[in-house]
Amino acid sequence: MQQLHGRIVGRVGLTQKPPIKMADLAKLAGVSKSTVSRALADSPLIPQETKQKIAALAKEHNYRLNKRARNFRTKETLTIAVLIPDTREKDWRLSDPFFLELLGSIADTLNDQNHELLLAKSSVSAEEWARDHIERGTCDGVILVGQGTQHEEINKLAEGSTPFVVWGGLLDGQHYCTVGSDNRLGGKKASSHLIERGRRYIAFLGDRRLPEVALRYAGYQDALAAAGLDVDASLEVVTPFGGEAAYRAVADFLDSGQAVDGIFACSDVIAMATIRALRERGLSIPEDVAIVGYDDIALSSYYSPPLTTVRQDCQRGGQELVSRLLEIIQGGKPAPLMLDTEIVERAST
Repeated sequence: MQQLHGRIVGRVGLTQKPPIKMADLAKLAGVSKSTVSRALADSPLIPQETKQKIAALAKEHNYRLNKRARNFRTKETLTIAVLIPDTREKDWRLSDPFFLELLGSIADTLNDQNHELLLAKSSVSAEEWARDHIERGTCDGVILVGQGTQHEEINKLAEGSTPFVVWGGLLDGQHYCTVGSDNRLGGKKASSHLIERGRRYIAFLGDRRLPEVALRYAGYQDALAAAGLDVDASLEVVTPFGGEAAYRAVADFLDSGQAVDGIFACSDVIAMATIRALRERGLSIPEDVAIVGYDDIALSSYYSPPLTTVRQDCQRGGQELVSRLLEIIQGGKPAPLMLDTEIVERAST
């Protein structure tokens, strides 16, 4: 290889333009260097038209963003942590199908934004973990999956400068940004669907210590009240999200002899465990007991019988979590977002 007149000449005689610098690219685009840097990092603060113009110029002039140098200058890591607070019941696993679908959407969106993902499960408080890792420069921001029992601690975290968002419910006195489904309306839709099919003894399966489940229970109460039905405490079954633990809780409930002709399960995994327990006791679905799940995981449509469920839009949820967190990192203050839910009717009702 030899250099002639500022161009690199290969053995086959082809020429390549030498890469230009960021300052040159900024001059060509008629913008500042910081705008070029943000545009190439797909910052939500830069208009899409400007991003496209700069990307086209960068490609034309063989410009490549030096991420290591950029990170050193800006103190950015281009890494986002997804934190699972280890405050759920011990039977819950990271392999939970709904979590994996949400995580997949987050990962895809981060990749589109030229960011990397750091996945963590921690037994320390979310507040402590997030502050520690931001200060150490491990990541630029944190996505917390679920409020668990840490709502007050997360509110304290919001008093500082740590950039974070939460997948969860919209709660009273909340000072942080959440993205999540309208759980109260989702719970009402599930319960109303059972009532419309003539069910009157409807059990609720879930654990109200978790804020999202508490909101679904409120929706369950709303539906019963609208239909003139009393809320029967004996039809509430404290049920963990883990499959085997859920099965044991439901089996104990069915063996108690409590009359039931409809079940609202707060997750599809719980609903599937319930179907197993019902069949073992010779009960037919939906003839004897109709069941509605929650989440609409991929397996729901292939289960036997295919499961009627409340669909959460985890694809959009992951996208909105990333979008709002990047906006917070850039100094913005996005509002919480509640996503709509819908009943997906299948053979279990």
